[in-house]
Amino acid sequence: MKGKVLIIAGSDSGGGAGIQADIKAVTCLGGFAMTAITALTAQNTLGVHGVHPVPEAFIRQQIQVVMEDLGADAIKIGMLATRSIIATVAQALADFAPDVPVVLDTVMVAKGGHPLLEPEAVEALKAGLLPRATVITPNLPEAGVLIGQTLTTEQDMEAALPALEALAAQAVLLKGGHLEGDTLLDMLVTADSLHRFTDTRLETRHTHGTGCTLASAIACGLAQGLPLVEAVVRARAYVRRAIELAPGYGNGHGPLNHAHTVRANPEQMDTSATTYLLR
Repeated sequence: MKGKVLIIAGSDSGGGAGIQADIKAVTCLGGFAMTAITALTAQNTLGVHGVHPVPEAFIRQQIQVVMEDLGADAIKIGMLATRSIIATVAQALADFAPDVPVVLDTVMVAKGGHPLLEPEAVEALKAGLLPRATVITPNLPEAGVLIGQTLTTEQDMEAALPALEALAAQAVLLKGGHLEGDTLLDMLVTADSLHRFTDTRLETRHTHGTGCTLASAIACGLAQGLPLVEAVVRARAYVRRAIELAPGYGNGHGPLNHAHTVRANPEQMDTSATTYLLR
């Protein structure tokens, strides 16, 4: 087991996204997951039915005790819900983890459409956490909110990159899953490079937690010493296979098969991919 990842995010009672997906992803990629839970949700594959934020002082305490004893090689941030929670997390990072790489998943809306970030918290996110992040991972609607534009095409994605770069300290992974058509496009822009990743869209409703899983997989890669580009490549391959082998649970947006690297059906799993994922 290599690479300690502190995950600061909300809980998903259905197990498909949030802290539950984060822990699964980090563990199944050979890392060690620790958590600071920011909110509890009553959630299943059909949607979010309730949200209960965790008190800010307790969020800070979770971060403090983990960092002071165990430490972290990378931090993944997901659902933050409110402006005050964002401020609390930003201050806790400054106090207890000033130099630890941060993967920030700009969670704003659940797969079923339920808002997971207060509208007035967006500016706090932009000012308090985006500049601290090693990489941010917005999808197109989230990126549109961050820069005040509507992004619907590949050309929109390319045009949005400079504005997103201006908000983030180091790198942006802009996810194009909301584009129309059969081709998926993600763009990773760093200080000195632009990488384009393309895949064929998988026709499935079992995509709950893909954003959480991807960000945690990237964080795990950074914690294990992978360069950012290689961490993104590995994470994308891991998530795609997890979608392909999804168990089919639930009546809505079902969860992924996070465990495909460690408990896959030998008839379904490409073992050469497993070797690469866990190297």
